[in-house]
Amino acid sequence: MACSIDQSIVVAALYRFVVLPGYKDLRTPLQSIMESGSVRGSLLLASEGINGTIAGTRSGVDAVLEYLRAMPEFAELDVKESYCDKQPFRRCRVRLKREIVTMGVDGIDPNQSAGTYVDPDQWNELISDPDVLVIDTRNEYEIAIGSFEGAENPHTESFREFPEFVEKNLDPDKPQKIAMFCTGGIRCEKSTALLKQKGFDQVYHLRGGILKYLEQVPASESKWQGDCFVFDQRVSVGHGLAVGEHVMCFACGWPVSKADQQHPDFEPGVHCPNCKHELSEERKRRFAERQAMWERQGRA
Repeated sequence: MACSIDQSIVVAALYRFVVLPGYKDLRTPLQSIMESGSVRGSLLLASEGINGTIAGTRSGVDAVLEYLRAMPEFAELDVKESYCDKQPFRRCRVRLKREIVTMGVDGIDPNQSAGTYVDPDQWNELISDPDVLVIDTRNEYEIAIGSFEGAENPHTESFREFPEFVEKNLDPDKPQKIAMFCTGGIRCEKSTALLKQKGFDQVYHLRGGILKYLEQVPASESKWQGDCFVFDQRVSVGHGLAVGEHVMCFACGWPVSKADQQHPDFEPGVHCPNCKHELSEERKRRFAERQAMWERQGRA
């Protein structure tokens, strides 16, 4: 299913790191604006800023963005938009968190010490340099369906594990350029700030993340391989932010490719080749019963 600006649903991924001591007071009005405009998705609020992805009509999404940008703290809110023909979220949630992207390291302030931004049209040149170490800061299940050619996989299950990867594998006393990237840019704000705090000097990150790169860089010139995992019912997107062919495994949360959807170990709503042999028979039975119930409801 390809997406274009003619389609009715706007998907807006947004974030902003900013000192926000009164973040708790924003929860109720934001929830109200989203609900009144039939906007779904999830927004996270913390003392360090805001992060999330929302989807709805143009007018509904604009109402949320206008409310935020009316505040001086969010006047320069980072927003990346794409389009699709059906609502990719089931719920509308505004949640209060300790961090808007959880690394678990105190004292990291991207506003003070993040790396150097590199725009998408300059990214290929940077990562083509053999002296540059390119690191994908995302998690294993995201990297499994796509990444930049030659990028290092830190083999993390959550972003909390990234500081340990840095500690064990990177040396600030070794002069080296390090280029990092993630889905929309927010994780790299923290990962580059972490490296700068540890004494790394030449640290770069992709402005706007993979999503902005796929939006702006033609497939014919791209160094991206595969699809990009996204955290909604689209599951993945490709060049031009066209919706990919992956589906989500309910049991383990891994994206399942079109080829693996034909695998005998894939059963929709129950298991996929990645997790079939990790699940107990009891869990498989319960998942199968739930899937059958959903299918009956869908036919009703």
